Amino acid sequence: MLPIQINDTTLRDGEQAAGVAFAITEKVFFATLMDAIGVQELEVGIPAMGGTEAEAITEIVKLGLKTKLTGWNRAVRSDIDASLACGLQRVHISVPVSEIQIAVKFQGNCQLVFERLRNTVSYARDRGLYVSVGGEDSSRADANFLLDVVLAAQDWGASRFRFCDTVGILDPLTTYDKVRQLVQQLTIPVEMHTHNDLGMATANALAGVRAGATSVNTTVNGLGERAGNAALEEVVMALKRIYGINSGINSRRFKEISEF
Repeated sequence: MLPIQINDTTLRDGEQAAGVAFAITEKVFFATLMDAIGVQELEVGIPAMGGTEAEAITEIVKLGLKTKLTGWNRAVRSDIDASLACGLQRVHISVPVSEIQIAVKFQGNCQLVFERLRNTVSYARDRGLYVSVGGEDSSRADANFLLDVVLAAQDWGASRFRFCDTVGILDPLTTYDKVRQLVQQLTIPVEMHTHNDLGMATANALAGVRAGATSVNTTVNGLGERAGNAALEEVVMALKRIYGINSGINSRRFKEISEF
């Protein structure tokens, strides 16, 4: 298997858990701690929210950490501008790809997915940014439509695709099949983003890795919207014990991070 990167999203998706709200100082300390244990990438928040969110992201960027820092964006140019204003060099651009999500967010206009994506990926790339693209609700998307979207994003300059089980409905076997189909068609790497609504976030993330994904979104303690996300500590230890993959992350400090 190829080396696996951990892209922790505690500061973005983790903070969407009920009752969780980090102060700026806590976010800065957390980023420093995650950098110290060797986490390769952090999704540090949503710059377009502005206010203290943007302030925290800017302060984290100023730290000059080794870990790569990425901001979450909608497929809107103003979101990319907000990421640039925070000093980020990497952006994740998210678009709906399932029929139900497109109906709600783009009034059912599938062509708008391509238009928004092309507009923002090109805009970000022209400004020297690394671009990751995510398919919201990939798990419920039509397979052919999803592939068309990802291939287009790849052609327009995206460097990675995030497969999102947004509502946590998949099982490991189905996850493997869906992700494998994408991996076999793409030249860019695939990242797993799984939710724990049915208690299978970590299992599905590992199934994605087995299918060829090379990056996994995690959160500390599995924090996240609704039932949460794949837990950092579970994913790291499962990769090591089941697949024999050393993520390079210092697991001896997991207790300290968990208690934080």
